[in-house]
Parts: sequence; C-alpha cells; structure tokens
Amino acid sequence: MTSVSSADSSPSLSSYHFTNPSLLLEALTHKSYVNERRTERRTHNERLEFLGDAVLSLIVSEYLARRYPEFSEGALSKLKATLVSEASLTAAARRLNLGARLQLGRGEELSDGRDKASLLADALEAAIAAVYLDGGFEASRSFTLEVLTHELRHIDSLQEEPGGDDYKTRFQEWCQKRYDVLPRYVIVRETGPDHKKLFEVEVQVQDSVFGIGHGSSKKEAEQAAAQQALGRLSGEPSP
Repeated sequence: MTSVSSADSSPSLSSYHFTNPSLLLEALTHKSYVNERRTERRTHNERLEFLGDAVLSLIVSEYLARRYPEFSEGALSKLKATLVSEASLTAAARRLNLGARLQLGRGEELSDGRDKASLLADALEAAIAAVYLDGGFEASRSFTLEVLTHELRHIDSLQEEPGGDDYKTRFQEWCQKRYDVLPRYVIVRETGPDHKKLFEVEVQVQDSVFGIGHGSSKKEAEQAAAQQALGRLSGEPSP
C-alpha cells in the first residue's frame, strides 16, 4: 500500500503537484479512518467530495458545451451523466491507483474498501476539489480533463448526437443501467489495402463479447457491433 502523509516531499496526483500537502491528505482520508483515530484530529474527505462534485460538474459541462455547440440540452445532459457517473469516476480513480493511497479504517480495509466503486469515485471528486483549492480553477480543469481522458475520448468517438440510429449510445445506456460500466470496443482484425481497409470490432462488457461488427471505418464497425449486441439483447436476428 502506498500512503500519503503531510510529510511527503512532493505530494502529487497524475501530473499535478500540491503546494499544500494537507489538502491531498484530506482528499484521500475516508471517514472510517478518522472515526478510529479521533485523537489525531484528522479531517476526512466528505467536505472536499461535496465541493468536488460541483467543480467536476462545471468542468464537464463547460467541456461538452464547447465541444458540441450544436447538441441539444438533453443530449448534453446525457453525455454529462455518463462522464460524471460512478462508473466513469471509478475507472479514472483506478487508473490513478487511488485505492492504494486511501487512508481507511480497519473495517473498510477488511471489506475490500480500496476497491469499492463508491469510495474510489468519492475520493476522485475530493481530489478534484483539493486541486481546485490548491491551484485554482484552471489547475483543476487541466487535472480533471487529464484524468478523464479515456472517458472523453469514448464520448468523442460517438461524433454525433445521441438518438436515432446511434447504436453505440443506445448500447452504452443499456450497459450503464444493467452493469454500471461502459462497453469497450476492441479492433480484432484489419484486412485489405490501406485505401480499402475492412475493420472487425468486438464490443465487450466486463470481458464478455456482446457483439461483432465489420465496416470500412472503425466507427462504422463499432456501430455495427453495438447494433448486433442490441439485436441479441432484444431477441432480434443479428445483422
């Protein structure tokens, strides 16, 4: 386990280095740790989690509004809900290895608290707030967009407003409702010359293949894979 203390010489998360180490320590301290060590006068991360939720919402809303000026409010709200969901935040927190850095009480340690989605998502929100308080809004925006790079790329890959024949969005919404995770698209084969490529793509959910698609572009193959997955879920013949 990697811990964080106020004595760390260069406390950091991702590429951001803290001027005030106590903010990072607070962001990574769960209330179970404080409840078991009341004499230490430590502060847990719920205050920062509250602030981080608001900062995250503003950053993501601003990004989407600038990125997709032609989208309706409803479409933007759907994209925002995906980006700030527990599934997205948990995935980002795991890439940052926040679980190993959390300060937890014994009960949470014994119940695998370091891998709990709710604790990881909350810790990331607290970390966003810590960066905001330590370095200001621009620093928090850079940090947030950096740690959510994977999720933002996934959203960008849709390149169209949700609805209609956007099978990727419809399948993504199903995955979030059913499993609270995002589907993953994997290129399994490329054939043909460069000017006439054919792509074969699998759409995976929790390491299981739900659909396979083919197309002359990655986007087309991904849409076909999502369409096949949706067809199988509804019992309709696969395309």
